[in-house]
Amino acid sequence: MLHVLYLVHDVSDPAVRRRIIMLRAGGAEVTLAGFRRITNPIADIEGVRPIDLGATRDGRFGQRLATIAKAAVSIGSKLGDMPRPDLIIARNLEMLALARRARSAFGASVPIVYECLDIHRLVLRNDVMGKALRATERFLARDVKLLVTSSPAFIANYFKPFGQVAAPIELVENKYFEAAAILPGSPEAPGGSEAVESPVGPPWRIGWFGALRCRRSLELLADFSRRMEGRFEIVLRGRPALSEFPDFHAFVESEPWLSFGGPYRNPEDMASIYGEVHFSWAIDFFEAGQNSEWLLPNRLYEGCRFGAVPISMGNTETGRFLSKQDIGILLPEASPKALEATLGKMDEHRFASLKARVLGRNPRTWSYDRSDCRALVERLRSLTAVSGSFAAEALA
Repeated sequence: MLHVLYLVHDVSDPAVRRRIIMLRAGGAEVTLAGFRRITNPIADIEGVRPIDLGATRDGRFGQRLATIAKAAVSIGSKLGDMPRPDLIIARNLEMLALARRARSAFGASVPIVYECLDIHRLVLRNDVMGKALRATERFLARDVKLLVTSSPAFIANYFKPFGQVAAPIELVENKYFEAAAILPGSPEAPGGSEAVESPVGPPWRIGWFGALRCRRSLELLADFSRRMEGRFEIVLRGRPALSEFPDFHAFVESEPWLSFGGPYRNPEDMASIYGEVHFSWAIDFFEAGQNSEWLLPNRLYEGCRFGAVPISMGNTETGRFLSKQDIGILLPEASPKALEATLGKMDEHRFASLKARVLGRNPRTWSYDRSDCRALVERLRSLTAVSGSFAAEALA
């Protein structure tokens, strides 16, 4: 069985749990080590007990650097007597630095995979800091065996033009995981995508789910819902980034047609939360013109999987993706006026047509199943075979 050491920047990130599920469903054994953005260590994630490397704070770059430097010194003792892994996956740049330290602690040539699912705005700066970070990434990634990323636009707009990583690239999209086919102990489920019954509208409900970090989206949706005077409601679920809007809860409570339903579990709660809305907000202005324009977010795949009609900007990678699929609603500009012009006259017939187009697409467009998990693990396993042959040649 392939043994993977998974180094992550935030063990409490729901995306980490999803990757662990995918690796284990594909036949890998996972050891998890990483930082956390919450006060207390997490005891268990899908049966895996994380090795705690300390607490970091969202948006506090200096504090994160100090914590990483401290962890780099102690990571050998932190990993303790764990068996040598076959492979190390480093999620994000800071963990790539720790991966090399961990490999040295094992005293062996363990292949490293660099997983980068966001391009941070700091590495795109043209000043000394940006250039230094890109140089650091190139140095740390000089001998990684594989780059895993989630959007073609990350490759086209960052990795290729800046020449950051010479390794082969594996595109692993942020697709929904079919729970019945993937969660440990569950039976294999047949392929297909059943329709989820939407509530009768109006009011029409727009769901904004996941990492809630974009103040511009929040204000735009609030303004639009007020213009519509209750004909449209906004339902928020997930984890709000209070570092970006510390007044999030007060803001939502002050708006008559906004509601926040708290966090949820993915994939267990997906059908129920998307079954409560008609549309999925697949727009993010958090790093406008850069990462937010290039990403293909989780909510895009999750919403479409359950028949929620996606709303996106036409000039983004998400918008281009939806345009190719010929589905969804694409806004020409980010304004309450554009939303009103596009959605304001929504009726049951038009919504039924929009939803039918989403559900008519190949379900594999939106979902991974156990066969995809196995394929990923086999791809990772192939890296260990190549690494082993190189080591044997070196000893010969």
